[in-house]
Amino acid sequence: MATVSFLLTLIGFSLAPKTAQRAGAEKEGIPIMFKSTSTSLILLGVLGVIVGVIAIVWPGVTIAALVILFAIYAFIGAGLQAMRAFISRTAGPVFGHLLLALIDLAAGAVALVWPGPTALVLVLVVAIWAFVAGLAEIFAAFGSGETAGTRAMYIVTGLISIAFGVVLTARPGIGAVTLALLFGLFSMIYGVSEIAAGAQMRRTGKTLHSVLQDAA
Repeated sequence: MATVSFLLTLIGFSLAPKTAQRAGAEKEGIPIMFKSTSTSLILLGVLGVIVGVIAIVWPGVTIAALVILFAIYAFIGAGLQAMRAFISRTAGPVFGHLLLALIDLAAGAVALVWPGPTALVLVLVVAIWAFVAGLAEIFAAFGSGETAGTRAMYIVTGLISIAFGVVLTARPGIGAVTLALLFGLFSMIYGVSEIAAGAQMRRTGKTLHSVLQDAA
């Protein structure tokens, strides 16, 4: 019995440093996750603002130009959502971000491959994309592993997206100029909200990092 107790003690001492190292690594990984997520949010917001400004100030914008602009926005947005999925630490956010990435990817592809796109077709594609993406944002808000601030951000951006989709659905006969104006305003509002959420998450990450350092 004495020999067994001695062996168990040795095993405990050998595992203790590894356990402490693993816990320390997890603590260090949390602020890094916050920084990576906030960076992707800020990039997505900057993209939205840039696309919004281009859509609004573009002189004599055409449907073909809007299709290309929307597709670029959707494809880059899909890439950023996929990046957020791969840096998430739990299954809930991963699924939500991957779903949003697939929605963006599908909308951009449909807009590009649709033969002879018209204003009505583009309005319907953008409206469906905005409505489905908004629902996915709200669904992601209630996924496990998200903080209260992140949930609030998801809900706000989801409602903005749904409202944009409803406006387009209610007025499907608008022309290219009006569509460009509405899409530009939506992109700018959505972008500013993403930048604000990213900045808030970065501040939260820095605060958490300071708390973990003090606790260590």
